[in-house]
Amino acid sequence: MRYFIELSYNGKNYHGWQVQPNAITVQEIVKKALTTILRVDIDLVGAGRTDAGVHALQLFAHFDVDTAFEEEHLTNKINAFLPEDIVVDKIFLVNDNAHARFDATSRSYEYRIWLGRNPFLIDTTWQLYQKVLDVNKMNEAASILKEHTNFKCFSKSKTDVRTYNCVVSDAKWLKKGNELTFYITADRFLRNMVRAIVGTLIEVGSNKKSIEDFVEILNSRDRRNAGFSAPPQALFLSEVKYPKSIVNKL
Repeated sequence: MRYFIELSYNGKNYHGWQVQPNAITVQEIVKKALTTILRVDIDLVGAGRTDAGVHALQLFAHFDVDTAFEEEHLTNKINAFLPEDIVVDKIFLVNDNAHARFDATSRSYEYRIWLGRNPFLIDTTWQLYQKVLDVNKMNEAASILKEHTNFKCFSKSKTDVRTYNCVVSDAKWLKKGNELTFYITADRFLRNMVRAIVGTLIEVGSNKKSIEDFVEILNSRDRRNAGFSAPPQALFLSEVKYPKSIVNKL
């Protein structure tokens, strides 16, 4: 039987989602908890990967197990095993062929900037207090992302992917008081893509790069032409969407 697990986590103390040698990851912690409780070796497959220090408001993974169990009871039990910065929100049975990664139709991220200094948001925002940003210009550049499909210029250089193509359906900045948040949704994302986009858009907003420069960067397909990668602690995987056949289970 295949189960989906919905979880959220603060990524500060973890070297990303995916299991890695000599580093603590979220996948490793959740996998160990499930294995301990269910008393079988669990293979946990996530909807995607988050980098070191990046958070998730919502991430799904799936695992297979032979023995049925009461889903709410297991949810409560695993949360008792997990550290406070990882929370399982729900576990539910799905069709045997449902796949947390390949069946996802879109993923959304938020990047949170605090315009000023706030000691209580150090771990979850990028604090900018010496920059004047043209948010309208940043939104003009962000809208151009929806007109392109190849995002090699924003991908980590050494990455093993078959294609750099992504379909971006939404990309915008919203400002509310001192909060400046970038929202982006696509069918898939490349490694480091959102942080590279944010860093480049900040250069546009601070007039270090023009709208024309931004278009040239996209067309160049060369990471060296894009801006710096924004810090990881302000990035959140915010939503993963699935077809109705899976959504009805949520």
